[in-house]
Amino acid sequence: MAMGGGSVARVIVPSVKSEPPEPATEGLASSSPSLPVAQEPQLQLPAPDSAVAVMEVDARGNDREAVDAASLDKDVLCPICMQIIKDAFLTSCGHNFCYMCIATHLQNKSDCPCCAQYLTASQIFPNFLLNKLLMKASACQIAKGASPVEQVRLAFQQGCDVSMKELDSLIVVLTDKKKRMEQEEAESNLQIMHEFLYCLRRQKLEELNEIQKDLGYIKEDINAVERHRIELHRARERCSVKLRMLADDSSVKTSWPSLMDKRNGSSMGGIMGAGSTQNRLPDLQATTTTNSLSLQKKDSDSQNTQVGSTVARKRRVHAQFNDLQECYLQKRRHWEKQAHKQEEREGRNVKGEGYHDGLKEFQSVLSTFTRYSRLRVIAELRHGDLFHSADIISSIEFDRDNELFATAGVSRRIKVFEFASVVNEQADVQCPVVEMSTRSKLSCLSWNKYTKNYIASSDYEGIVTVWDVTTRQSVMEYEEHEKRAWSLDFSRTEPTMLVSGSDDCKVKIWCTRQEASVLNIDMKANICSVKYNPGSSFHVAVGSADHHIHYYDLRKINQPLHIFSGHRKAVSYVKFLSNYELSSASTDSTLRLWDVKQNIPLRTFRGHVNEKNFVGLTVNSEYIACGSETNEVFVYHKAISRPAASHGFSLDATEGEEPGSYFTSAVCWKNDSPTMITANSRGTIKVLVLAE
Repeated sequence: MAMGGGSVARVIVPSVKSEPPEPATEGLASSSPSLPVAQEPQLQLPAPDSAVAVMEVDARGNDREAVDAASLDKDVLCPICMQIIKDAFLTSCGHNFCYMCIATHLQNKSDCPCCAQYLTASQIFPNFLLNKLLMKASACQIAKGASPVEQVRLAFQQGCDVSMKELDSLIVVLTDKKKRMEQEEAESNLQIMHEFLYCLRRQKLEELNEIQKDLGYIKEDINAVERHRIELHRARERCSVKLRMLADDSSVKTSWPSLMDKRNGSSMGGIMGAGSTQNRLPDLQATTTTNSLSLQKKDSDSQNTQVGSTVARKRRVHAQFNDLQECYLQKRRHWEKQAHKQEEREGRNVKGEGYHDGLKEFQSVLSTFTRYSRLRVIAELRHGDLFHSADIISSIEFDRDNELFATAGVSRRIKVFEFASVVNEQADVQCPVVEMSTRSKLSCLSWNKYTKNYIASSDYEGIVTVWDVTTRQSVMEYEEHEKRAWSLDFSRTEPTMLVSGSDDCKVKIWCTRQEASVLNIDMKANICSVKYNPGSSFHVAVGSADHHIHYYDLRKINQPLHIFSGHRKAVSYVKFLSNYELSSASTDSTLRLWDVKQNIPLRTFRGHVNEKNFVGLTVNSEYIACGSETNEVFVYHKAISRPAASHGFSLDATEGEEPGSYFTSAVCWKNDSPTMITANSRGTIKVLVLAE
């Protein structure tokens, strides 16, 4: 049988090798004359796959590791599916295939996929030896790629013979390795813990140092406030003492009758004489006592009112304590740094008695923030009339002197009202003092800050028009914008200049003395809002649909001075509180405050809802107000991120209409006063004032 196995191996090998088979040796021929391999052609089946060569190497006992793994993987692929052969079957022509592959092929064709020789299902046979070798080769490949531990485990699973002594030495080695690994892991954990604790200690020390500094500021400011309170108390006591001294002064009492005589006439005083004067003295004293009691009662009522107001203001402080705390510390730290810088420059101590600059600034914030808690309606009117229904008001603007205000919207009309008349003469429908019709729906208004009777408008056709309110005629019309113009603004410092922005992605600068634009800025996104810096005719802020505010110097328009990023949706409005404070509104339901001098964000305001509509934005030196898609108006103090007051139009919905279908569409402060005008999408206009 051994010889038979050897002769089979020799029969297969010549079909793989390129050279012709060598003749059998004499020893082999004499030892097996009955099996002349060269004379049995029916057994000489060619085997093109090098996997068969692997069989020969294995049969002869050669080292399997000599076979290249990459070559093995390549040559044991099924010619049909190009995957490693699974359930190998050998054809009569000597090719190997996966059983499922060759069986499926023979259902459609009767030939070999490799050599096209005629082939049927009865001419394929299972190749048990190749399957076994492939399984062994796969196991060897897995073992080579396995970790040392996995190799040891596999060796023991396969029944590797190991003596007890070898096992003991192996256990000792593994135990030592385990101890070293545990020690290294413990050292690594301790190192990480030490680094964490060190960083935590450093962070807490920094926080403690910061807290100690803050406590120092607070202690210093408490002492300053207490000194100031003592001074006020002493001044009040001195005033009370003087009043009591005047009340007790006998010369003043004796002078009162002469004063009364002068009121009643000099003749009456002469007739009555000194005797009658003495008789009236008790009456005068009684009158004085009555007046004194009346004044005391008024003072008591005033004190009670003041106490109630103080309690309400304290509640507001506690309601917004975190924001106020942040504001105080921010201002205090800022001014402390400024003081240190000044000390380093001048080489002397600049601190003095009294309030610190940071405390003064925070006191102003605290006073203005706690002063008001609500918005009170002082006037209301409808934008419609007998012949036109009310509609969305998109813009409200006060004139230079705050005597007139203008409204505009989708009704294609600019209406100018007298503010005093609206407030003092309550009526359901107020008649405007001036009304001007336009060709298209209006989006924005801007009064000229120098020429009182000039007002500019932008409309949905992209037309920018300058109107003379006195003559009710247009002065200039600019039609260069290709799409809807959303915003425009007159310059405060150069009243002949105005800027406009449009959906055509262009910002244009106009001069009322020229018929064409004097400057053009091309941008990549729609322009929603434009605004001149109130202290410069060269600096313009542009709110864009790209979620950014672009701040330009018109003397160099190739790129903006700075791009303010932070909003997550289109920037619908930009307004300046001062020469360096810029406020912006976005449809991400936030307002933001920026410092255009240092190019930094200052604060984010949240509380209103604005996701798709233009709801209006207005500012003064201390407060920011905006509309909301909940049909409300919200007022923010510029130093506090939460609303200070709000007012709703919720009662405006008529029967069958949902209150949520309306939104606030325009707001405008009356300069730096606590009064504002607001309008909603139903055409209702309200005059509101901040109240306690």
